[in-house]
Amino acid sequence: MLQKHLQKAADSLESALYVVATPIGNLADITLRALAVLQRADLVCAEDTRVTARLLAAYGIQAKLLSVREHNERQMAEKIVSALSDGLIVAQVSDAGTPAVCDPGARLAEHVRAAGYKVVPVPGASAVMAALSAAGVTESDFYFNGFLPPKTTERSKLFAAWQAADYPVVMFETPHRIADTLADMAAAFPERRLTLARELTKTFETFLCGTVNDIQTALREDANQMRGEIVLILYPAAREKTSELSDATLHVLRILADELPTKQAAALASQITGEGKKALYEAALVLKQR
Repeated sequence: MLQKHLQKAADSLESALYVVATPIGNLADITLRALAVLQRADLVCAEDTRVTARLLAAYGIQAKLLSVREHNERQMAEKIVSALSDGLIVAQVSDAGTPAVCDPGARLAEHVRAAGYKVVPVPGASAVMAALSAAGVTESDFYFNGFLPPKTTERSKLFAAWQAADYPVVMFETPHRIADTLADMAAAFPERRLTLARELTKTFETFLCGTVNDIQTALREDANQMRGEIVLILYPAAREKTSELSDATLHVLRILADELPTKQAAALASQITGEGKKALYEAALVLKQR
């Protein structure tokens, strides 16, 4: 059955640049479609050819590897366009996860599309979604910041901007900077909830949850928790409960709730009035019931 689906995926391929997501740790997380593309590709553009060669070897795939990194991405784009003009199948991979998301790939995809050739996503493992799915975040919207700035001054400016955020913020951090980052967070958000997810899908996968100070304590007690790739999820600021919404706010909400779905009405009313989305959502439900 697996071979049938693999063959079907391979048969559907045509000349294009395929942006292929690869496992972020556990090799079993690769998709059948990704394997089909990598098997059929005439060229595989890799962030690090050595890393990609190990992945391909694990699945018995032989492919022509081409190094396409951040420093040569623009120059190599012309070579890829030339390959596509000859009707070849080209795959683009990063060392782990999805190319062009905190990794090289965006410039290549942009250049290929501008030249009139297809760019096809082949989705797969994501550190962001993996961390969110297991962290217990209930909000449907979130902000992905990528890697945090290396300097305290720049980080502190970001943290100040997130003081009143009513959405979770997802960010990446490196082992050698995590202690300094948590110290800056503790100064900005001493009681804010935080999840630290590390080594996702790997043998030593760990989730640490609590206040920023709790996470700091856990890392001081076990230095191993500072190793590996790290995803941080900063939870929304707790909003003070108000006994009632103003008449002006309810008037805005009533107009929006008459025309829009409840969730959308609450979100838009929040942008207009500055009130919390949760309180507005609950009020909108009451208004619609009436």
